[in-house]
Amino acid sequence: MPKMKTHSASKKRFRITRNGKVIYKKCGRGHLLSSKNAKRIRTLRKDGVLPNVVAAHVKKVMPYA
Repeated sequence: MPKMKTHSASKKRFRITRNGKVIYKKCGRGHLLSSKNAKRIRTLRKDGVLPNVVAAHVKKVMPYA
């Protein structure tokens, strides 16, 4: 049986923790930050955790992560 291929876009965007949670970087931190308030920027700084239903799809396309 040949090795399964990892989905390239997914490996760039998601990380899987030891507990099996899927972590991603939140969008909206690239530019135009002066118009966003401090609370919003502070919230965007933290990593997001995918819900279990969506995380199952990501884990499926990243078999060796």
